[in-house]
Amino acid sequence: MVDRTAITREFDRWRGKWALVTGASAGIGKAFAEELAARGANLVLTARRGDRLEELARSLSARNRVQTEIIIADLANPRAPEAIFAFTTQKAIQIDLLINNAGFGVYGEFYMLDSQRLLDMVQVNCTAVVLLTRLYLPAMVERCRGDVLIVASTAAFQAVPFISVYAATKSFDLLFAEGLAEEVKPYGVRVCCLCPGSTATEFHDVAGQPAHTRRRQESAAKVARTGLRALAAGKSYVISGLANYLGVHGQRLATRRFVTGVAASMFRPRA
Repeated sequence: MVDRTAITREFDRWRGKWALVTGASAGIGKAFAEELAARGANLVLTARRGDRLEELARSLSARNRVQTEIIIADLANPRAPEAIFAFTTQKAIQIDLLINNAGFGVYGEFYMLDSQRLLDMVQVNCTAVVLLTRLYLPAMVERCRGDVLIVASTAAFQAVPFISVYAATKSFDLLFAEGLAEEVKPYGVRVCCLCPGSTATEFHDVAGQPAHTRRRQESAAKVARTGLRALAAGKSYVISGLANYLGVHGQRLATRRFVTGVAASMFRPRA
């Protein structure tokens, strides 16, 4: 049984420390920022939309008396991770918690989708995650302290037709996080992959997913808390929501082709 009191105490690990949250302007990223600020963590917030970042930073500082910094960056730009790292380095900010949250999906038949949009998705969901982690991890290993949370999806556990590239990027994130978690555990560094299901954010609208592909949604705040608790507990991955957990692990009873066929029937475009 999980000792929730102990996990709550573990959250104090981030009090007064600096956390970097990507994709912080909305959705789960914003929920991470709000949860961490409420627990006394200082924040570096990054996303594409500067007006939202400024408003969030002001609000969190005023309500929680924490320090906040913002850097506007588009992780579809290959140079963005190094720009973010340079920003924190120049300000002498030591990042103790890295949350690789930024990501997006694209819905539709693969052969009809915009090629550059697909490549940008791989850049944001995979390449930026790898590079940001590579930039911040050495200092964590040297200190024998630090945490990395990578946001994937329940789509990471199977092929999902009509969001095929998105599901593949999230599978990459999951396997990357699980492998890295074992690598750095001896150094006192924790890595966890958060796998949410359908969440009440802008994600589906940005991806262009129609209503029939959206299942019962969890709140972004609940998903963020689940991820932070799992990280604090030393888990290498967590699936948010009991129904999502049962759905993912129930797939093991069927063949991969059958599961993919079921997913295709759920996500197939309708006239």
